[in-house]
Amino acid sequence: MLLSLQAERNWESLCLMLEDVLEDQSPRQLLALELGSGTGQHVIRFAQKLPFVTWQPSDIKKESLDSIKEYIAATHEKNVLQPVHLDASESWEKWAGLSCNSCDIIVAINLLQYSSFKTAQGVFTGAGQILRQNGLLITYAVYAINGTITPSCNEHLDAELRQMNPEWGLPDIDVLRQLAYGNGMRMERMIEMEEYYKCLIFRKL
Repeated sequence: MLLSLQAERNWESLCLMLEDVLEDQSPRQLLALELGSGTGQHVIRFAQKLPFVTWQPSDIKKESLDSIKEYIAATHEKNVLQPVHLDASESWEKWAGLSCNSCDIIVAINLLQYSSFKTAQGVFTGAGQILRQNGLLITYAVYAINGTITPSCNEHLDAELRQMNPEWGLPDIDVLRQLAYGNGMRMERMIEMEEYYKCLIFRKL
């Protein structure tokens, strides 16, 4: 079982955000896809706090998929499906057999800043196809805004990410807004989180 200290620190604020965003949806059972589930800590917490949502975790790394399976086995959470291998940079038809208009929610926690632009494009193209009408794409990251990164600690974070991989870096909110628009979605809300993180809420029109 893998352990992320950051996931242990931020799961509570993420759960509160999801409870707030999904407050009016709770009378019905929802299906949520998590892209880049990592260790599996988040998806287990989400399942515990939001029992009206069935969660489909996914990742591209075998060690992450194994860790998620171990968390599911250890917690016996009934509303978390077995994890699937999913590369968001690939066309949505390859997204683990998920069909068009099949998901109510797609969540990407700390995925976009550790990804190439091709992956970001894939996330929005896939969400535009797989989300049901009025479905939500929720992304959590540190962002640039219209090409500007503030404050200086976020500039350092962007530089560190690009040093690790030249294709990584803080995603730009304005670019994501355009990607959303081009795939039948609109940015509905921006929620300020801890340590300059933000959640962006996109709705499929």
